Amino acid sequence: MTMKISRFNPDQLHQTPGYHHVTVVTPGRMAFLAGQCPLDPTGTLVGLDDLNAQIDQVAANALTALPAIGAEPKHVVRSVIYVVTQDREDLAEAWRRLNDSVIGPAFTTASTLLGVAQLGFSGQLVEVDLTVALPD
Repeated sequence: MTMKISRFNPDQLHQTPGYHHVTVVTPGRMAFLAGQCPLDPTGTLVGLDDLNAQIDQVAANALTALPAIGAEPKHVVRSVIYVVTQDREDLAEAWRRLNDSVIGPAFTTASTLLGVAQLGFSGQLVEVDLTVALPD
């Protein structure tokens, strides 16, 4: 049986800036990636005080993790993006940069973007949590 991913926006809900309100997967296997952090392969934080550099590293890390499970960004069915900020413009910039990144197709699905007080690593400004519907 072939997995099918359907994404849609009910007419009764507001228009979105690119993501979909609802994602349905039938049938299939799922993978849940740990939050992707802006760390290089040695575990060193990339881009201290540079949100864009950290977003680029997070995207690169996700692009490494996805093929390891036989998936691509288009197979992401849920994303949660955490940005250390209280500024909506920072959130909007993070959304734009992620959508323009190598994993941009991951953000056409059900997605949540949050401004938070802090994340797990000292100096960390962004983290992305991805849920994936694995292809057959």
